[in-house]
Amino acid sequence: MTASSPVFDADISGASPFGALPEWDLTDLYTAADAPELKRDMDWLEAACLSFAEDFEGKLAALDAKGLLDCVLRYEKIDIVAGRIMSFAGLRYYQNTSDGERAQFLGNCQEKITNFTTPLVFYTLELNRLEDAHLERLLEENEDLARFRPVFDRLRAMRPYQLSDELEKFLHDQSTVGASAWNRLFDETMAGLEFDVDGERLNLESTLNFLTEQDRAKREAAARELARVFGANVKLFARVHNTLAKEKEIEDRWRGMPTPQTGRHLANHVEPEVVEALRNAVVEAYPRLSHRYYDLKRKWLGLNALEIWDRNAPLPMEDSRTVSWEEAKSTVIDAYAGFSPRMAEIAAPFFDKGWIDAGVKPGKAPGAFAHPTVVEVHPYVMLNYLGKPRDVMTLAHELGHGVHQVLAAGQGELLAATPLTLAETASVFGEMLTFRKLLDNAADEMQRKVLLAGKVEDMINTVVRQIAFYDFECKLHEARRLSELTPDEINALWMSVQGESLGPAFSFMDGYETFWSYIPHFVHSPFYVYAYAFGDGLVNALYAVYEEGDPGFQEKYFEMLKAGGSKHHKELLAPFGLDASDPKFWDKGLGMISGLIDQLEAMED
Repeated sequence: MTASSPVFDADISGASPFGALPEWDLTDLYTAADAPELKRDMDWLEAACLSFAEDFEGKLAALDAKGLLDCVLRYEKIDIVAGRIMSFAGLRYYQNTSDGERAQFLGNCQEKITNFTTPLVFYTLELNRLEDAHLERLLEENEDLARFRPVFDRLRAMRPYQLSDELEKFLHDQSTVGASAWNRLFDETMAGLEFDVDGERLNLESTLNFLTEQDRAKREAAARELARVFGANVKLFARVHNTLAKEKEIEDRWRGMPTPQTGRHLANHVEPEVVEALRNAVVEAYPRLSHRYYDLKRKWLGLNALEIWDRNAPLPMEDSRTVSWEEAKSTVIDAYAGFSPRMAEIAAPFFDKGWIDAGVKPGKAPGAFAHPTVVEVHPYVMLNYLGKPRDVMTLAHELGHGVHQVLAAGQGELLAATPLTLAETASVFGEMLTFRKLLDNAADEMQRKVLLAGKVEDMINTVVRQIAFYDFECKLHEARRLSELTPDEINALWMSVQGESLGPAFSFMDGYETFWSYIPHFVHSPFYVYAYAFGDGLVNALYAVYEEGDPGFQEKYFEMLKAGGSKHHKELLAPFGLDASDPKFWDKGLGMISGLIDQLEAMED
């Protein structure tokens, strides 16, 4: 997953079963929480926000093209400095969310920057009150200003849902005690959970890792312990979801947004009908994708039915060795270089300069992400590396994000950020390159089968599972609009999509109904999850073009990544002869998954 806003002083960590694992060196942001440079920037930010409001509030309509350009550039500089501070505070916090000092530092930074930037709320509101013809005339007069047209387009898409100046300022002010406070409660609770698996006390990440163990008894023990701990905390997690969903419903209602998903679609610069076409295509494909694959897996494992702890189980013939960090690094870099030496060159500094934090540590946030920080610095990648083959693919995925973010930085702070629907492009493409490299080097038919099965599972997790998550969120927000939800009611919504998406090969243990509670996307980024399916489908179609030998593909691909958020998906895909607004587009991506399952079925003959 990418984290453009969520959000060690580091050296190389000590020995691990996988070799020396890198840690972040955050000094490219700030040397320490009490660094004089950080105080300097915080003081500058406070003064810059006040002077910005003094110079421009109530005056945007009277600015000429040069004046509006100056306004935009000053706003962008403020955005960079605030982003730099919050990147440092957030990354430092995610390294150890149970550290009270780091949590306090993050909270204080959030509060100060929220207070400092309150005077800026007028900026978006006044821009959106400009007449279309007036703004168009200014853009035509100044080429440098016209470069920011995509920024204005995205802002003005929110015009129908804009509130009064006073209400917008209120919402901005109270944000630190609204969703962000509930997000922190969720993060800190999750990081503090302890699980006992066969007498070993573990955090969430290490416990989830057991679900990919060869030993079925170990997988079952981990799944049942996850269910026990989630069940013990389900009332708290239900409170978090009830509060956040209600807060969203209230704000959406005041803004006049027609659906709970509207805000996400606007942020992603994607049409609702495109997302609906994606969702419908995936749901329609469940029988020929997940249902068909898991029935194959049930036979391979020699079971009458799969339990939930078998979903990500390795195949019986799969090599259970762990992959060293150096091997993971060389595998991904070689795969990138095989596509283009330039891609490998962009990725190399992540390993050499402290841009990756790889190890599993007490209090560290679970999961993985690539955070772009600000365009004046560089991205940072977080992993929880445990030496599994899937961890190698996660490295390929997050490093793809990093490469994308490095390339897009040339657009500048306001244009670099890529909508979520396109933000997964380079990450999933990086995974595909790595998978194809491994498949080409497979020693025998058995190893090829294991690799194919692993890739199909990853694709099902990326497409089928994420669309099931999206359907769960849609049901959750619709139900919360009518009434507060009990934990049992949320559990029932979760199970209603799990059986449909995973298929008849599965039996669901008691307790699995609470597994919605640990998915961070539901808390941090409502409706984020469809972006994974969008990205996978897009990349599958892109990769098919690449395999067909499209001339100049690499250069067109890099140009697409360099565009960042400056172009719409229709414009970005046109050079490849693709169009995501065509309902048949999604069938191409889903057809690639189905084709891999065809290959696996053929190996059974």
